[in-house]
Amino acid sequence: MPKIVIALGGNALQSKDSKPTAEGQLEVVRQTCERLAEISAQGYEMSIVHGNGPQVGRILLASEAAKDLTPAMPFDVCGAMSQGYIGYHIQQALKYALSIRNKHCPVVTVATQMVVDRDDRAFENPAKPIGPFYTEEEAKKLEEENGYTMKEDAGRGWRRVVASPIPRKIVEIEAIKNLWKSTIVVSCGGGGIPVVENPDGTLEGVAAVIDKDHAAELLAEQVEADILMILTEVEKAAVNWGRPNQKNLDTMSLKEAAQYVEEGQFAPGSMLPKVEACMKFVRQNPQKKAIITSLDNALEALEGKTGTVITFA
Repeated sequence: MPKIVIALGGNALQSKDSKPTAEGQLEVVRQTCERLAEISAQGYEMSIVHGNGPQVGRILLASEAAKDLTPAMPFDVCGAMSQGYIGYHIQQALKYALSIRNKHCPVVTVATQMVVDRDDRAFENPAKPIGPFYTEEEAKKLEEENGYTMKEDAGRGWRRVVASPIPRKIVEIEAIKNLWKSTIVVSCGGGGIPVVENPDGTLEGVAAVIDKDHAAELLAEQVEADILMILTEVEKAAVNWGRPNQKNLDTMSLKEAAQYVEEGQFAPGSMLPKVEACMKFVRQNPQKKAIITSLDNALEALEGKTGTVITFA
């Protein structure tokens, strides 16, 4: 059976119309898991990676708001908390969606640590959006009052940004591999809990959010997946986005993708990391492919009917 690693974008966990609550997220996750169950029912062995930008941002805000009552949680601990409750929602909803299709397969979440380089330049230039959107006026106020770094996010508003180092090693990879054949594993949630290795071999959490697309790519490599699928809000990647001459892309070779990246066609913090992750996957696996599409079109994209397919040549 073909092996696939699926990276879920934020819209697969929370819609623009849903309330930013645990109950609102669970309702959206149930709909998402219907789509994932359809893919599983078609015979794909899969593992799921999800983002956590809005969730970890809210956990951090809640922790900081209550600091006079209880100590604020470190950033890496907030990331671990987001893995737990998002994974719980996916486990609950996907297990049910599979069962009504008469597929009885365990679904588990692995709290996943991701080793990063403590000297990664990303720590000098925070760029990963987390938390809710703000107006420019609200963003400037947060910068002044809390010392946050705020940036405009792809025309959608302003968000807090934190360091986003490149993932180097999945600490729990052997456990994920051992579970693969019998279990759908939710792992590397939010890109993984960022940790650095100390000289004595101990691991230490750091304040960062790893891009989930790059984490999914590393996972896809290490489990020898046949397909890396990155699900986002749009059906296809595009060049000249939002302009009259916008062109949706059915396919991209590695060479074409590199040219578009050089031209600045893909927004940092939005489509760029998705394309870069796909490029890395096919560069390391020339006979395999990566797909960028929307959740609603995932199954059709696997059938070759839509989406943007990235290949080596």
